[in-house]
Amino acid sequence: MYRQGDVLIVPVAEEDLPAGVRALPEQPRDGRGRLVLALGEVTGHAHAVVGPGTLVREPGLAGVGYLHLPEGGRVVHEEHAAIPLPKGWHRVVRQREYVPGAVRVVAD
Repeated sequence: MYRQGDVLIVPVAEEDLPAGVRALPEQPRDGRGRLVLALGEVTGHAHAVVGPGTLVREPGLAGVGYLHLPEGGRVVHEEHAAIPLPKGWHRVVRQREYVPGAVRVVAD
């Protein structure tokens, strides 16, 4: 299990992926060629993966993402140390917080 700021990354065995994950739309890379896991609304900094791979995400702002890294990769961010990730599938979850009457994704 890996955490960088408000992003949690959990390795998942391929046989344990939820049904339909492969049918989710692939997320595009940003202008720098990165797979963005979470973008800072205030700073513009990003938790992003560099290296070959794909990212799919369930619909909605708080949708869980699934990251496939055929060769491994690194999670980078302008304010955190890089974290190496092993090859395989990973579940990507944004931290959430409770505010009266709602649950929302943590904003930085």
